[in-house]
Amino acid sequence: MDDKVLQTAVMNELRWDPAVDAAHIGVSVESGAVTLTGHVSSYSEKYAAVRAAERVYGVRAVADEIEVKLPSSSERDDTDIAEAIASTMRWNVLVPETVDVEVRNGYVTLRGEAVWNFQREAAERLVRDVIGVKGVTNLITVQPKVKASAVKQQVQEAIERAAALDARAISVSTTNGTVRLRGTVHSLYEKQVAESAAKAAPGVKEVVNEIAVSP
Repeated sequence: MDDKVLQTAVMNELRWDPAVDAAHIGVSVESGAVTLTGHVSSYSEKYAAVRAAERVYGVRAVADEIEVKLPSSSERDDTDIAEAIASTMRWNVLVPETVDVEVRNGYVTLRGEAVWNFQREAAERLVRDVIGVKGVTNLITVQPKVKASAVKQQVQEAIERAAALDARAISVSTTNGTVRLRGTVHSLYEKQVAESAAKAAPGVKEVVNEIAVSP
């Protein structure tokens, strides 16, 4: 797809997404790689903008250079943010008690351990939507209770079940709970579907996604 056409498509998708105010977001495209610039009013909106760009057919990769500029009504000190996150986590059944939170200048770092990847992602998803958060670094490690030898087959079966994927185009290898995906798909969305399927398998500590996108 022509870069100019792709740029227009991404801009239209950003305008279409109700979670994004595209007025202050710039889009540039080079050889199918999209770069987002500008600023938004929350980290949640920044995340939504990146996901919107990744949904567009023809996009091979997305570089996120969007800055979070909080309005005065959303500015909170680190203590308030940390207390809000801790309170929300206590009421969330998906986030294990082994997760620790550190906040510095509005940027949140998550540490600790989880048994499942979905617990790791649930913690990050929860933090994204807290008022005052400017960014999230997820350092939670996954310590599964499933034997590493069983992981590969379970990941392959999960990918085969995914309706959006041609499982024959994707190869899976595993080492001590780390899953490596290779192959070629037609869109960034399909690449993400494959990664999500792999992350959901029991025993997976980490997913290295080396799948190429070829529209």
